[in-house]
Amino acid sequence: MKLRPLAAVAALAALAACAQSSSSTGAATPSAAAGGSSAASAPASGAASAAPDASAGGSSAAPDAACAKDSLKLQKSGVLTVGTDKPAYDPWFSDDDPTNGKGYESAVAYAVAAKLGFSRDQVKWITVPFDAVAAPGRKKFDVDINQVSITDERKKVVDFSSGYYDVTQAIIARKDSPIAGAKTIADLKGAKLGGQIGTTSLDTLTDVVKPSKKVAAFRTNDIAKAALKNGQIDGLAVDLPTAFYITAAEIPDAKIVGQFPAKPGGEQFGMVLEKGSALTSCVSQAVDALRADGTLTELQQQFLAKTVGAPVLGE
Repeated sequence: MKLRPLAAVAALAALAACAQSSSSTGAATPSAAAGGSSAASAPASGAASAAPDASAGGSSAAPDAACAKDSLKLQKSGVLTVGTDKPAYDPWFSDDDPTNGKGYESAVAYAVAAKLGFSRDQVKWITVPFDAVAAPGRKKFDVDINQVSITDERKKVVDFSSGYYDVTQAIIARKDSPIAGAKTIADLKGAKLGGQIGTTSLDTLTDVVKPSKKVAAFRTNDIAKAALKNGQIDGLAVDLPTAFYITAAEIPDAKIVGQFPAKPGGEQFGMVLEKGSALTSCVSQAVDALRADGTLTELQQQFLAKTVGAPVLGE
């Protein structure tokens, strides 16, 4: 992803006053959270190479009064509470364990934490179902990271950080599906299609494809994938990196039919915060700095390098 030089300078300047140096002395290694209120601590130092730590050189600087770690309004003082769903899917996480620093979103979360002055053992993960993340009301997390696209509708009830990933949607199908050879969006209109409730993947089907058959909405992606496997639906909409993972590791007799053209203005995943959170500006500055210094690009190359190259569906 490209960033104008002036924007890069501005982002770095903003962050220079936002993060605080902190050193890590090792971390506990409990299992990942299981259940809406369960939590897991940061991983052991053996996973340190997967995601940055605040003790790494150049990852933090003296904060101003607003973004100093000790001044941040947190769920628990001195701890950054990060939410995500369970299961935590590849390639965004690895081994269903967000604490290990592996997978793109796990690594991004730790990189953001480091920019804000938190060491790895000062990051606490909790399980938050996807459909609860962008719902109105108080949150039990400081930030949530779970492939949540930034939309105007969602911004009415939650805050978002700056985008940490530019995403496109895709359609996958079994290789024997009637749409396996589809080349255009029009080729999908007569198919039985599905997606997860509350996702922009599902919105893409209803708003872009507008199929003649009712779109199937599933509570989780696991249920949606099962429906694809057993032939309940002809095609499943997911984001492109997830499409690559499903077809490579979970449903090998499926294929990526194609990715949808980029939306006007683009689509990005953002970290979610409670509406009106005092943390929003600081978290956005951290994300902006990670984009400007190349960290986001490096993490994408590390964890998402195999998720590019799908054909674009024509109109």
